[in-house]
Amino acid sequence: MTSTARTVRCDALVIGSGAGGSTAALELAGAGREVLVLEEGPLISQARIAQASPPENLRLLYRQGGLVPIHGAPTIPFGEARCVGGTTVVNGGLLWRPPDRLLEHWASTGVDGFRAHHLAPHLTEVERRLGVIDQSPGRGNGDSVLLTQAADRLGWHWAPARRAVRGCRHANRCVTGCPTGAKQSMLVSYLPAAEQLAAVVQPDTRVVRLEHDGTRVTAVHALRGGRRLRYLPRTVFLAAGPIGSALLLRRSAIGGRGPGRAIAFHVNFRTVARFSEPVRATEGTIFTAQLQEFADRGVRVMPANLTPGSLAAALAAHPAGTVDRMLAQLDRIAVYTTQVSVRTTARLSAVPGLGAVLRHRLTGGDRDLLRSAFRHTAELLLEAGSVELLPPAPTSLTTAAQATDFALHGRPETWDLISVHAMASCRMGPPAIGGVCDAQGRPHGFTNLRLCDASVLPGATGISPQETIMGFCRLMTARHLEDPTRY
Repeated sequence: MTSTARTVRCDALVIGSGAGGSTAALELAGAGREVLVLEEGPLISQARIAQASPPENLRLLYRQGGLVPIHGAPTIPFGEARCVGGTTVVNGGLLWRPPDRLLEHWASTGVDGFRAHHLAPHLTEVERRLGVIDQSPGRGNGDSVLLTQAADRLGWHWAPARRAVRGCRHANRCVTGCPTGAKQSMLVSYLPAAEQLAAVVQPDTRVVRLEHDGTRVTAVHALRGGRRLRYLPRTVFLAAGPIGSALLLRRSAIGGRGPGRAIAFHVNFRTVARFSEPVRATEGTIFTAQLQEFADRGVRVMPANLTPGSLAAALAAHPAGTVDRMLAQLDRIAVYTTQVSVRTTARLSAVPGLGAVLRHRLTGGDRDLLRSAFRHTAELLLEAGSVELLPPAPTSLTTAAQATDFALHGRPETWDLISVHAMASCRMGPPAIGGVCDAQGRPHGFTNLRLCDASVLPGATGISPQETIMGFCRLMTARHLEDPTRY
């Protein structure tokens, strides 16, 4: 690449360094392309992650400290990273293959070429490179063991967690950055491999606009340290995340009103369970098993990391006395996350001076699904031997009757909900059904711009989306490399 004072000419420009951007960068570099990766956030080294406390890492690694609001009833905090490696630095390292039935459904909507047999070799390579394993309980993880035992007694299906880890030491800090480097985030896996192939990763660089002629991106405008930069790329791979990619297209007048109009997302709620005997969940990792009995309804249940700080966060809606009481019995506490794939979508508005503003409106069906999800969660945890449940609202439940009453009459619009998975903000598909991009990730009408992250997925995955994102992006990049004029 060549550069003048403020202008940089480059071959393949990747915007974003999360799961999608890092995948594209490595595949492009491996094919001999000259790759420049621009990342809005800072480079936080593995050593610094290990040295910092979890609260410090929340500030260092997350956008707005993990509190990007999706306004509505209730307002839902959305957590995404803002650092080199993206959200893979702060997630649980869970990699689930997209279900065949989901891929077939997407194909039926006009997004073909991403069926199971198309993706299989790419998913296999992702799993190999990241060392994906069925996580064994090992020491600790009594919360996961209790889940599996209760599920077996109820006759409910569960599965071992599929995680990208090498030598997990159960530091129990997955969501604030793995302090040992065992979790194979993009920071410690794909990006170093791409750099060994001469790719350049440039942090602290915020792309503000894509200049184009209606069919090609001709320049990319960015800010770094208060300095304006202009990049002249041959090809652009946009991977700024489900919010960032949509916002950038809107700012650049690409895709009309489509980008960010209907953002699919999962919501999570946490249930704190107190047991009469020690569980010692603080000695484990995020989880080693997931309840999948109700996966076809979009509901999955799993333990969460447990530290004093994470417990306090899970009890944010409860009185201070309740928080103190639970902290005093930390060895008998476990926190369980219930993930629900809601049918509603979030809508992005670009407000001058505020950036992205997100709004949602839960449907009646969503509220029913959340109540049902809590009922199943409570049944599971009571079967596991919990003597007290603290749901995502300020109350305490000690009997099955109380839990059932809460599930029947609870008001999810007042619950403490969070989200860490958003996708499909610039979804693939024909324009007639709201598609922003074609099956190669190109905004309709464009030739040298490709979206390569969660934003381009055709809809909600219902599972942790990282492997789906990486499989899609690896396949799209491979097709581009095979025939750049066609793809």
